[in-house]
Amino acid sequence: MDTLPISIDRTSPVPLYHQLAEQLTAAISGGTLRPGDPFENEIAMSDRLGLSRPTVRRAISELVNKGLLVRRRGIGTTVANRMVHRKAELTSLYDDLIREGRTPRTDVLSLTTDAHDDRAAEMLGLPAGTALVSIVRLRYAGDQPLAILRNWLPPALNDLTVADLERDGLYAVLRARGIRPTVARQRIGARNASAEERRTLHMSKAEPLVTMTRSAYGADGAPVEYGSHCYRADQYSVDVLVSER
Repeated sequence: MDTLPISIDRTSPVPLYHQLAEQLTAAISGGTLRPGDPFENEIAMSDRLGLSRPTVRRAISELVNKGLLVRRRGIGTTVANRMVHRKAELTSLYDDLIREGRTPRTDVLSLTTDAHDDRAAEMLGLPAGTALVSIVRLRYAGDQPLAILRNWLPPALNDLTVADLERDGLYAVLRARGIRPTVARQRIGARNASAEERRTLHMSKAEPLVTMTRSAYGADGAPVEYGSHCYRADQYSVDVLVSER
């Protein structure tokens, strides 16, 4: 493995670990280091750059926390697969992938126009027993299966087709019909994958899923869709901006 050219300015007020972390991040973002590449070990980097091991360890930990590096027992530290970083805003995964410069692809696993789910009906403001439109999609980033997307829609959308949903993201399909999701309430969590989910997403038994449930509403406050999604945790993260009240 070739060593990266790193320049550390000890006269700068910028902390040494941050200088190192920024240059390592740039090497990954710029493609100098690619997904799966082995990463220089902490001791070798400390000796080469004349930095203390805690300084190098802190820089590497920052990249691990950002999802740019992965530590695996018996393998060491490697560059992580490219992750989709979704901001906590009302966007679709399809749009997020395009924004990341990736190629989204969708397989519609099922499309049902007479589904009955009392929880989904409640979230859509409809009586229990209402026949809903139910969609299950497998979303790819290039050839990599990334997420299983389950959505329920009001019965007025029972003319949706598989071709509609494979051609574009759900929110784009809704906007084309004059339905504009403008606000949503969502909950993000994590859980173990089922055997079927592991097979569909090509995951090992030890790998977790990121989960998201979302209720989206139009400008008039009317429910638009209810979704329950799961994502490969090694390929997906959510960025949230927080501030002091």
